[in-house]
Amino acid sequence: MSAQILSGKEVAAAVRAEAAERVAALRERGKSVGLATVLVGEDPASEVYVRSKHRAAEKAGMMSFDYHLPADATQSDVEAQVRVLNGDDRVDGMIVQMPLPAGLDGNRAVETIDPAKDADGLHPFNLGQLALERGHLRPATPSGIMRMFDHYGIDTAGKLAVIVGRSFLVGKPMALLLGAKGVDATVVQAHSRTRDLEDLTRNADILIAAIGRPQFITGKQIKPGAVVVDVGINRTEAGMVGDVDFHSAVAIAGAITPVPGGVGLMTVATLLANTVTAAELALAG
Repeated sequence: MSAQILSGKEVAAAVRAEAAERVAALRERGKSVGLATVLVGEDPASEVYVRSKHRAAEKAGMMSFDYHLPADATQSDVEAQVRVLNGDDRVDGMIVQMPLPAGLDGNRAVETIDPAKDADGLHPFNLGQLALERGHLRPATPSGIMRMFDHYGIDTAGKLAVIVGRSFLVGKPMALLLGAKGVDATVVQAHSRTRDLEDLTRNADILIAAIGRPQFITGKQIKPGAVVVDVGINRTEAGMVGDVDFHSAVAIAGAITPVPGGVGLMTVATLLANTVTAAELALAG
């Protein structure tokens, strides 16, 4: 058996096209849409991510604002820049690119963002709204995964979903989305210290790997026919790999996301969708 490849390319293109249509509709009503990023330091990977976000925003017809602070910027410098953007009417959505240089607190920086401009959906207010099954700005990566499920017709109701990873970026909000009414998966949140982890993963109908360890999940840990979502992006000497050993997993799984070309593309697309949503909400008052 060879798994169906759940490519993010087609789905992300659809999300970006929808965002562009919504941007055009807002423009006709006299409202432009702006996305701002705050990048601190000279991390090459972060610079690549930020450039890709700005290219995507501009292709969707958005204004794009790139603020780059030096590596020796202080916590106060970062938060001051965020506050300036909070008050900038041209900016509807913003992100602080992670990770920040050593010594800076990323959580504090995110908490400084106006929740109404939180394009990543990671402000505590928006995460709280998600827990209550309310709100509009939801974490970009988990929301992108849910859009992939919709696109490929993957049924979640009554399925056992095991999420390996417990970060506030992916793992925890992913669990909330999958367990929500109308989605109706039965969710188990696991991590690297979970006892008998392999027994859990081998029983998962939906397995989501978001642990940040290269090729941590192998084929022998996967239930035959399971849907496997690989959130990991790990740079190794052999190139970019995910948290799943793709070559052993693809022969066992029923469907699997590749790395690259999978979830990562959805993250950027959903970020744009959140920014347009923020602009629409701002216009509605």
